[in-house]
Amino acid sequence: MRQALLGLAAVVAIAPAVHAHHSFAAEYDGTKPVKVTGVVKRVEWANPHIWFYVEGRDETTGRQAVWGFSGAPPGMLQRRGIRKDALKIGDTVVVEGFLARDGSSNASGGRVTFADGRQVFTASAEDRAPR
Repeated sequence: MRQALLGLAAVVAIAPAVHAHHSFAAEYDGTKPVKVTGVVKRVEWANPHIWFYVEGRDETTGRQAVWGFSGAPPGMLQRRGIRKDALKIGDTVVVEGFLARDGSSNASGGRVTFADGRQVFTASAEDRAPR
C-alpha cells in the first residue's frame, strides 16, 4: 500500500511538468512560417519555456499583432550563451518561427535577429529551425 501511495504521489508531482511541456508538432504548424518585425514588449524568462512578446507585422501575411513567441527553457538558452537580458523591452527584432496550430498570434520563436545583425536561436533543440 505504501509503495502504491508513493507511486501515486510521484505521478501527481510530475504531471504539471509533463503537461506544461509540449512537442513542436503538437503546438506549431511547420508548414506555416512566420517572420515578424517589431518591438519587444514583454519577456517571461521562466520554465518550462521562455515567452517573449513582439508588437509587429508578419511579413508573409501582413498581419499586425502582439505576437507571443515560445522559446527554449531558460537553462538551455543559458548554455547557448543567451542570457536573460539578451531580449530587452524596446528592442527592435525580426523573429522567424512557425505559427501556432490554433490560429492565434502565437508562434515558435526560432531565430531572432537584432538591429545590429546579431542572431540567436531561441527555440528548443527539438523544435524545427526556420530556413
